[in-house]
Amino acid sequence: MKGTLAQVRSYERSVQLLMVNQFTINLGFYMLMPYLAAHLSGTLGLAGWLVGLVLGVRNFSQQGMFLVGGALADRFGCKPLIVAGCLLRTAGFAALGLVDALPALLAASAATGLAGALFNPAVRAYLAAEAGERRLEAFALFNVFYQAGILLGPVVGMVLTGVGFRLTCLVAAGIFALLSLVQLRALPARGGTAGRSGAAADRSGLLAQWRAVLANRPFLLFSGAMIGSYVLSFQVYLALPLEVKRLGGEGRSGTAAVALLFAVSGLSTILGQTRVTAWCKDRMAPGHALATGLVIMGLAFLPLLAATALPVPAGGPARWLLAALPPALTALLLAVGTMTAYPFEMDTIVRLCGDRLVATHYGLYNTVCGIGITLGNLLTGAALDTARAAGLPALPWAALLLLGLVCAAALRALHRTGRLAPAGGPEVALG
Repeated sequence: MKGTLAQVRSYERSVQLLMVNQFTINLGFYMLMPYLAAHLSGTLGLAGWLVGLVLGVRNFSQQGMFLVGGALADRFGCKPLIVAGCLLRTAGFAALGLVDALPALLAASAATGLAGALFNPAVRAYLAAEAGERRLEAFALFNVFYQAGILLGPVVGMVLTGVGFRLTCLVAAGIFALLSLVQLRALPARGGTAGRSGAAADRSGLLAQWRAVLANRPFLLFSGAMIGSYVLSFQVYLALPLEVKRLGGEGRSGTAAVALLFAVSGLSTILGQTRVTAWCKDRMAPGHALATGLVIMGLAFLPLLAATALPVPAGGPARWLLAALPPALTALLLAVGTMTAYPFEMDTIVRLCGDRLVATHYGLYNTVCGIGITLGNLLTGAALDTARAAGLPALPWAALLLLGLVCAAALRALHRTGRLAPAGGPEVALG
């Protein structure tokens, strides 16, 4: 950890602030969102479909507005969008704890989603601009702070929600209010492509920006190939907990096994991300690292596939071990695959857009991957149901393994044909 902190200190103050900001953003978000559904259905007594509607509005407003948020960041600068997003989430989180009427809840949920659409592309574009030639390592460190927030947020939220969900909302809102103030005062008014040499030609309006991004065929091909990585990594929140609950039950032992998944995923990233990135940078071209990451993510489902061949114990420690260990090993391998691919993924987007309209490209990329996650989760859920009904427990894990290998092959093909090369020349190994 000391080495990681030393690396952070080697960057400009603006980059350090962006990393701390992302930790704080995730801390505030994940201390509230895991407990929102229980508050809506329990405390407020909303029907299940209304709970789904409130949560769905948040997701839709974020995924649907990423492209708008990214284009606005390229047009007006990243700092105003980052601050505006944090202020909007401050209001949204406070409202979620203070209102109980459905229209107000929907408005608050939409505000929290729109907030993410405003600051997510802007933060990444700002980081890419400020880190310069060291952006690969910067994105690796960024992921460490990102995962640390995800890991700590639910723990803090559990303590606060034990007192009352309203307290959780108000504390989360207070975190975002403080973050807004810090960024307003301390974050330099630069970043992304706004005001830079490549941005002068990008002032013809949002539609022109979107057309320019949609005309970038290598970027679109890359975005499509990377959808699989997000579908696979999201199974830590979907298929793996469902498998743990299926075998381990709903009691404390099952809950402990699910907690183990998130601990393994988060801690491995915090402890290993910078080492994995340094190793890959010295030995692989970016396209090769991306393909390798997808191969690892696909093979991550081999432990679960192998476990389907074992007899299921009737109970006791043996059953808990079967419920906990294969999913935990899968979560670990998914984290290693993500660590391998993520910094090169973020860097490749910048290279494919020629350092122009960076935030708009990040916005569209987030939208494409968000749609892919939604469709992928629907198909994964269908595969899990089909597997149980037909007595084919290996089906979903085999399908996910195949998805990883297919996406890895697509990335490898893009790399070999030069479509992942930077705008100025052929792709070469970094370092």
